[in-house]
Amino acid sequence: MLAIVLTNEVLVGNVKLTDSLDCSDHEMVEFKIIRAARKAHTKIATLDFRREDFSLFRDLLGRVPWDKALKGRGAQESWLIFKDQLLQAQTRRIPTKRKSGKKAKRHAWINKELLDSL
Repeated sequence: MLAIVLTNEVLVGNVKLTDSLDCSDHEMVEFKIIRAARKAHTKIATLDFRREDFSLFRDLLGRVPWDKALKGRGAQESWLIFKDQLLQAQTRRIPTKRKSGKKAKRHAWINKELLDSL
């Protein structure tokens, strides 16, 4: 009974415990669904690769002195340094756009032409 009352999928009311069915040791629960809860539309910020100039992105990563940055480091430490530099360049150079509603569930790289060909 508690799971039905606390759910956030629907709003319920008039919750009553009634007798069990035949020999069952479970009790029946009667309730009235008042209305479905409103689903919030989430807005997701995605990277807009169509507006990116990758030559500037490449140039920004090329300015990093990789020999000095990775000298004497292990594979894991080198990967973390590279990943950090890549994410910094990404936030500086690749613009974002807001997506909401049904299209927010699709990945940014899936466009209409790709969907039509699939």
